[in-house]
Amino acid sequence: MSSSEQSIKDYLPILCMGGLILIVQVLALFLSRPMEVNNMQAFEDPTQVSNSIYYIGMILAFTLFVLIAIKKNIKWVISLSIYLAIISTLYYVFFALFTLFPPLSRFAAIASVLISTGTTILLYKYPEWYVIDLVGVCIAGGVSALIGISLSVIPVVVLLVLLAIYDAISVYKTKHMITMAEGIMDLKLPILFVIPKHSKYSFLKESFKEGEKREAFFMGLGDAVMPTLLVVSASVFMQSNGWISYPVLGAMIGTLAGHAVLSILVMRGKPQAGLPFLNSGVILGFFIGVLLSGASIM
Repeated sequence: MSSSEQSIKDYLPILCMGGLILIVQVLALFLSRPMEVNNMQAFEDPTQVSNSIYYIGMILAFTLFVLIAIKKNIKWVISLSIYLAIISTLYYVFFALFTLFPPLSRFAAIASVLISTGTTILLYKYPEWYVIDLVGVCIAGGVSALIGISLSVIPVVVLLVLLAIYDAISVYKTKHMITMAEGIMDLKLPILFVIPKHSKYSFLKESFKEGEKREAFFMGLGDAVMPTLLVVSASVFMQSNGWISYPVLGAMIGTLAGHAVLSILVMRGKPQAGLPFLNSGVILGFFIGVLLSGASIM
């Protein structure tokens, strides 16, 4: 194999990861409108910065819950919690999609329950990498849309800055995020994206034993969700003359730029906290878009 072919093979998974992030962002933008129309917002006042603190508190509480469950060896509790979260998120996604078609809207609730339940059972029974990626796109897009329509731009920026700092501390200093990730990966829970390094790869056969060479690239859904919050929020809370504004476009491009820098460092063999790069990229891209458009974020 020539060096150019090897280079393409090495960087193709990174391009695929970037493509998945972009798909999540487009899906979240698409879902945000029907979710907003159906009043799926989590907060009555999306401009309150205290909402961001609330989300940080929830993340810290869940992290503590997972770490305790791993230490006590009651990992089935983690699995149950995550599958309940998956089926709930899928319900909102399918419900929002059904409401786009008036003849089907009256069946939206029951159809969404059936489809989200069936999809979650499929995910549990056959968690192959392409099933995980397909459902992961739906989950990430749905969560991004739900939270993005619930927080205006300033609270989202505050949330992203706090999460970037927390991610850096938890990976580089306390390292508890690495412990949590290893514990969850061992359960093979479908809360990540999987990009195989070769065509014969099977996630079902992945062992995750320490020291073994990984046959695929992995990225947590949170790395796609968090920057997408700003993309959705900018689309919902900032006026635009077209389908997509400069701030939204800038945020999307900034996310991909942050992903590219992160991927280059990861390719060098050093584990990295993703959110400092991704969140910095989306925030920087967003503000460049704001400057180009002359829009106000208040």
